[in-house]
Amino acid sequence: MSFNPRYALLFEPLKIGPVTAPNRFAVAPYANGHSFLMPNGARGIRETRAEGGWGIVGMQLTEIDPTSDLSGLPYERLWDDDDVAVHARSVASIQAHGALASIELAHTGLRSRGVGTGYPVMGPSSASTLRPEVPFMAKAMDRDDIRRFRQSHCDAVLRARRAGYDIAYVYAAHDASLLWHFLSPAYNRRTDEYGGSFDNRLRLLREVLEDAQDAAAGEMAIAIRFAVHELTGPKAIRFDGDGRDVVEALAELPDLWDVNISGWQRDSGTSRYDAEGFQEAFTSFVKQVTNKPVLGVGRFTSPDTMVSQLRRGVLDIIGSARASIADPFLPNKIREGRVEDIRECIGCNVCVAVENAGVVVRCTQNPTVSEEWRRGWHPERVPVVTDRGQALVIGGGPAGLEAALTLARGGHRVTLAEAGAHFGGRVHHESRLRNLAAWGRVADYRLYQLGRMESVSLFAQSTMTAETVAELAADHVLVATGARWLRSGRGRTHRTAIDGFADATLTPDDLFTGMALAPGLRVVIYDDDHDYLANALAADLATQGLRVELVSPMPSIAAWMGYTLEQPRMLAELIDAGVGLHPNTVARAWTGNGPGKGLTVQRADTGAELPVIEGDILISVGLREPDLALSEALYAAGIAHRVIGDAEAPGPIQSAVFSGHRHARDLLGQEPEGGHFRRERPRLF
Repeated sequence: MSFNPRYALLFEPLKIGPVTAPNRFAVAPYANGHSFLMPNGARGIRETRAEGGWGIVGMQLTEIDPTSDLSGLPYERLWDDDDVAVHARSVASIQAHGALASIELAHTGLRSRGVGTGYPVMGPSSASTLRPEVPFMAKAMDRDDIRRFRQSHCDAVLRARRAGYDIAYVYAAHDASLLWHFLSPAYNRRTDEYGGSFDNRLRLLREVLEDAQDAAAGEMAIAIRFAVHELTGPKAIRFDGDGRDVVEALAELPDLWDVNISGWQRDSGTSRYDAEGFQEAFTSFVKQVTNKPVLGVGRFTSPDTMVSQLRRGVLDIIGSARASIADPFLPNKIREGRVEDIRECIGCNVCVAVENAGVVVRCTQNPTVSEEWRRGWHPERVPVVTDRGQALVIGGGPAGLEAALTLARGGHRVTLAEAGAHFGGRVHHESRLRNLAAWGRVADYRLYQLGRMESVSLFAQSTMTAETVAELAADHVLVATGARWLRSGRGRTHRTAIDGFADATLTPDDLFTGMALAPGLRVVIYDDDHDYLANALAADLATQGLRVELVSPMPSIAAWMGYTLEQPRMLAELIDAGVGLHPNTVARAWTGNGPGKGLTVQRADTGAELPVIEGDILISVGLREPDLALSEALYAAGIAHRVIGDAEAPGPIQSAVFSGHRHARDLLGQEPEGGHFRRERPRLF
């Protein structure tokens, strides 16, 4: 393997004000689920990215003072000098690998909560907070408040400088910044010098940028993170309107422009709805109106796409959050001529979802993220055993593939047996649904790596029994036989069987194994799973000409997709496809097909009877049951083994991959005793 010269532009240094980035890769500021209370875990994540070759590694959104109150959310703080010492350690870890360290300083304005610290939410005008279900209002900032805010931001820049940061961000993006709220006519109804005209609404952002440059004193670069276009929210800022006007007005004031779109759900669009580099249509004008370097994002995974962005003058720096999570060593792999070894982001947004749920960041592709410090896991290295043995992995789905790869890297000889004709398990099937092709990367990456290893033997169409397992006499046996969808109607809200379901219901497994449905049939999908699969099937079947009704007992369709930021676009997709939507609707029975027959239902909240949802076919997407037949046979035969993945506990693809990796690490001697990994502990005063 050798470096491909067509990627040389990605590794050219770039001057950013008083500092120089070693290459054109930047880890954009993103929420990683580690708050100011978990500094060691956060430092482990960032240090790994610096080691992996990212030229700039960003600290996530960081509150500048207590009036920006994000209590209960996993963000950072740089309120005072005690915080400086913590940040300094993170900076040193990043810079030790030759990368620049950046920090996104922010006051979240109307996004603040105003309850954790007891200070009122601050905004340009009196208004509700941007959480409509939270009963707090914002105070219209007076001139003293504005003066104090400017001083707080200036002080935070000084603290960032003392902590050793190379770049400090002024944050005005995602509909989550006080500066953005002053800029937007949707929020700013002031009549003084900070409201009304464009120049007046821009005034505070300009002043804060000037203050930041003064505080940086030529020792630290000042960047602005600005959303040039709103695709959600008030939609008052447009790339062909105020968004462009802001860039033109402030063109040479910051040292770096970091541009994106708003809100977060569109900035972090999933592969189901947005292609790689999708933000170019909105951000490409920026380099035409400024001489300063421009950084942008777009879920970049292909080095050819990255180089194209640079050569065509769209960007100077390739920013990344999710791709850096999936593969922290992406830059190094390009530089070393190992492009085929990149663990590509699949754009599923499980990383976003768990952070929204208050959990440390997770990744479907990279099971080591968030475990760098507490478990000592490295994304590219596993401990190599001295007593190399034979491992048998049964089941070639996400868990089995990950376990086989990890054990082989750890020095074991591995046999991977798959009963079906194809490896990949559930991702082999689900990636064939409409707009989910990128999910096939989970299997593709692992199969490619395994196929190059002499110590690995892959066998498809190989059904294993207790007798054949015993004959192989493997030192380690891992059972990854997956799980099957239930027909009975049992789900996450309905714990018992539903009348008429067991005999008449189809499941996703039936469709995945080749059952075809004729166009024109009326299909009722009962979704008591509340994730992506039921609605992905609905969209897929509707585009094939079937008439689809999607029924959910929850108040909204696919509640988990609110966490992945996809729910509004998913609903729009289904409506456009003609799918009938029935939220807050509980199934009572399936009475068969024909006039007046189908799914009898009632309201989930009051229990009131609703009209029958007529249909020819019922598909139940509820619970999955682990396939433990082989495991039980192995127990009966006295053969020691581990059950992993969905066979251990059905869940998202991410959890199956993590399970396979964790069990393999345990066999390699790297899972802590009793599962007690290192913990962050508060300091006592």
